Amino acid sequence: MNNTEILQIVSGFIGSLGFGVLFNIRGKKLIIASIGGLLAWLLFILFNKAISNEAICYFIVAAIISAYAEISARLCKTPATTFITTSLIPLIPGSSLYYTMSSVFSGGLENFMEKAIYTLQLASSLALGIILSTAFLKIFLKLITAKNKNYLTDKTEV
Repeated sequence: MNNTEILQIVSGFIGSLGFGVLFNIRGKKLIIASIGGLLAWLLFILFNKAISNEAICYFIVAAIISAYAEISARLCKTPATTFITTSLIPLIPGSSLYYTMSSVFSGGLENFMEKAIYTLQLASSLALGIILSTAFLKIFLKLITAKNKNYLTDKTEV
């Protein structure tokens, strides 16, 4: 890992920290959310080296960070949105959005469509990663809770 990547990872932490302050998150929740931003960008760098499709990287990282946010939310007894929103800030495809809008005003319809489709792929990957991770985690936790309730209520004699 080179100095540029380390600087990007630290920037992911600082960016998430800034949005956490903006969203009025305080104390240890702010640190946990900011660490989520650091992890998000770290994972993105690692997966981006291994996988050539950026949309798939976005999906995988969004799913992992959403699971991190859901678990953190349960541990801190806070809504998961607090951590998901703040932790995924570094993955917002800002440059892609900028170039899409820039191509609208420069008049190149073909270039605009190409950039718009790419931006939609990235945004959809983020959304799908969040949705699937959250849904699977909730189903998993319900199964575990149900299993534990059955275990505790079974009155088998030894």
